[in-house]
Amino acid sequence: MSDHREVSVILVYHSGYGHTEAIAKSVAKGVADVEGVSIELIKADDENKDWDKLAAADAIIFGSPTYMGSVSAQFKGFMDESSKVWFAHGWKGKVAAGFTVSASQSGDKLNSLIQMSVFAAQHGMIWVPTGMMPGNNTSEASQEDLNRIGSYLGMMAQANADQGADVAPPATDHRTAVHFGAHVAQSAKRWVAGA
Repeated sequence: MSDHREVSVILVYHSGYGHTEAIAKSVAKGVADVEGVSIELIKADDENKDWDKLAAADAIIFGSPTYMGSVSAQFKGFMDESSKVWFAHGWKGKVAAGFTVSASQSGDKLNSLIQMSVFAAQHGMIWVPTGMMPGNNTSEASQEDLNRIGSYLGMMAQANADQGADVAPPATDHRTAVHFGAHVAQSAKRWVAGA
């Protein structure tokens, strides 16, 4: 990619107990593994978050735990704070993607991803799904499969409520997160190259 500029990805997330942050770091690793793409993490609840960096990014990945069938209040606060950006069409045409973590296998995580994708659509962004087939859905499949939860819209991870972020989510979810991050980065590169 010597003839093109570096593609910039920002991952903005909230993590209540460390599990979402752990997955965010794995997603970021996947992004960083793609040549010609840079990644920076921003906490959604940081009062000093840099809106200019978000404005300059080619792609924004959203990450939130799923609490009570929704993104966290802190992540929703970030969404609401972006209304001035929305009004100015500041993120229009940027690539977007999302991931979420909950303690339950389902935990209504899909609703959080729908929230994120609708949020991205309101901003005029281009949503990137997981790009993975579902794992762990046949008699010969395994919990060790990539995309073991079987999500298409965005990346899902599951962390046992009684385990810390040092052991949960399990390694397979971290591998899925790395794969997901790389897919988003590659998609952003193609989108920027075609612009």
